[in-house]
Amino acid sequence: MAGVIGIGGIFLKYKNPTEMCLWYKEVLSMTTNDYGVLFSFNHTTNDIGYLQLSPFDENSEYFGNQQQKAMLNLRVSGIEEFKKSLIEQNVTIVGEIKTYEYGKFLHIEDPEGNRIELWEPIDEVFTRGKDMIMPMR
Repeated sequence: MAGVIGIGGIFLKYKNPTEMCLWYKEVLSMTTNDYGVLFSFNHTTNDIGYLQLSPFDENSEYFGNQQQKAMLNLRVSGIEEFKKSLIEQNVTIVGEIKTYEYGKFLHIEDPEGNRIELWEPIDEVFTRGKDMIMPMR
């Protein structure tokens, strides 16, 4: 049966896309190519990873600036250590690391002031309860 099988990309507008790609590469250590940032989602074990597409109320303050209509949620590992690295690189940290049953979260801002959510997931929670509903943060 044909249908959607996952998220294929996230597209954002920037004043200077070339500089933003360089920031993603140098600050967040992401792999970039001619089209932006390339994600690889392969596991070397039988673990399953999950992505979340979450609609938010138009008046939500979760994204920070009301003008921001989209937010990246990036899966990370070692979020506490990564936070230290981001601070050393003068990245704007928004709040503290918050811990939930399904992982740890930290918000940062890119050089143009867009909020980005970093997520150190606990995927097993979703595997145990495939119909689990995450509370809106």
